[in-house]
Amino acid sequence: MEITVGMKGIAATQVEREDTASEVGSGSLLVYATPCMVALMEGAACNAIAEALPEEKTSVGTELNITHISATPVGMEVRAEAEVTEVNGSMITFTVTAYDEAGKIGEGTHKRAVISTQRFLDKTYAKL
Repeated sequence: MEITVGMKGIAATQVEREDTASEVGSGSLLVYATPCMVALMEGAACNAIAEALPEEKTSVGTELNITHISATPVGMEVRAEAEVTEVNGSMITFTVTAYDEAGKIGEGTHKRAVISTQRFLDKTYAKL
């Protein structure tokens, strides 16, 4: 299978205390943390292309440009959606959007590179 424009993925979770800004160190309030929203968006992007990747390949995040536009309290469900908008060789561009039960909470763009898993790990761990 080939990665193509229009592929979509979703990721969802319920906001727990450990997902809040005060717990992850990105703020002082018990509201859904921006880093957790970003991770959910990346997860949705991974899900969008997962079926198209051969076993020896994976994708890694390379760029994010997001806006967190609304706070979400503990206990609400959050959902992220990603859609492939461009394929340029091994670079994949997505639009990403996040929602809670009341509406949109974040949006932006995300890029991922398709890489050889073993080659990437070998190069990374050669730093040690």
